Amino acid sequence: MIRTPMAGGAMAESAKKVARQAEDRLDKVAQNVRERFDRITEGRFTDRIRNGRFADQVDHGVDQGRTEVRRREQGGSKQ
Repeated sequence: MIRTPMAGGAMAESAKKVARQAEDRLDKVAQNVRERFDRITEGRFTDRIRNGRFADQVDHGVDQGRTEVRRREQGGSKQ
């Protein structure tokens, strides 16, 4: 088979076109992943805490622990 410069050039252009298309598709995939990640992490529980969403709620577990300690110190039930 005899190769002419024209045939080789056409092959290189075709390869460049395919590479460009693949790169474009990968860019779209990366953008979709970033958007989904942002959506998922947007409403995270820790973000809600940092923003003070639960600031007005009392931590009943801490209060209960303090009550138990007071009871023990006063000689009451050790429950």
